[in-house]
Amino acid sequence: MTKTVLFLCTGNSCRSQMAEAIVNAHYGSEWKAYSAGTKPAGYVHLKAIQALNEIGIAHVGKSKHIDDLPTKDFDLVVTVCDSAAEECPVWHGKAGRRAHHSFVDPAKAQGTDDEVMQVFRRVRSEMLEVIPRILNGEKAQ
Repeated sequence: MTKTVLFLCTGNSCRSQMAEAIVNAHYGSEWKAYSAGTKPAGYVHLKAIQALNEIGIAHVGKSKHIDDLPTKDFDLVVTVCDSAAEECPVWHGKAGRRAHHSFVDPAKAQGTDDEVMQVFRRVRSEMLEVIPRILNGEKAQ
């Protein structure tokens, strides 16, 4: 039976979108991932999509609010920024577990296009390392 995971951040434009896509692409036989924001930006950052495309993941998600999710029953809720961790609502669905790992917000990166893209790649690489541990129930931080 497939387990469900929600990746929650503030804007749902970068970090939670990337995490959702990574899980669905690499762990889709065991997990179905969703993402949402507490204050969604209304778009998915193009550099997040580019960072995913570079590793063969075609993500076509959209930025959405937690109230717009098709379900509230998650086996795992992962907050990927400190703000979302503080604002994370109490879930009244399945008695799932919660985890937190604060990833750097690549949307706030400054510099040349190449320098900003490097930040997106670093966050993506960190996610590829950290997310499997979170899914396996290991402490993320």
